[in-house]
Amino acid sequence: MLLGFLAPRARAAEAALLKFTELYEPAGAAGLVTTPKTNGLAGRPVVMKGFMAPPLKPDADFFVLTREPMSVCPFCDSAANWPADIVVVHLAGPNDYADNAVPIAVTGTLDLGPKMDPKTGFVSLIRLERATYERL
Repeated sequence: MLLGFLAPRARAAEAALLKFTELYEPAGAAGLVTTPKTNGLAGRPVVMKGFMAPPLKPDADFFVLTREPMSVCPFCDSAANWPADIVVVHLAGPNDYADNAVPIAVTGTLDLGPKMDPKTGFVSLIRLERATYERL
């Protein structure tokens, strides 16, 4: 069953698969550093698989994709505290939120670097823009 604003199958077919384990280099003194693969996919369509964290508020136009199911939104207050296993997803259209225990595949354009959302004040390091998703 497809959820959210539906992506054409062709868009998902041409997107590169990006796994949570491929986002960052192993932890070091420099903090979170994106991998060459992640950097090379910036600005391109990617597919990531994970779970939709519960929304911060019901009318939000974004959600947080997590590696594991979560019962609360994992958003942090600064880029310095950003967890390595979440990605912010800004949707291409309306959202029907998925059960947070159901795995989903998200297709969107990869956007990198610290960015603060003007509406919420939250800071993200990695985002999928103009995204769509489907239940797996």
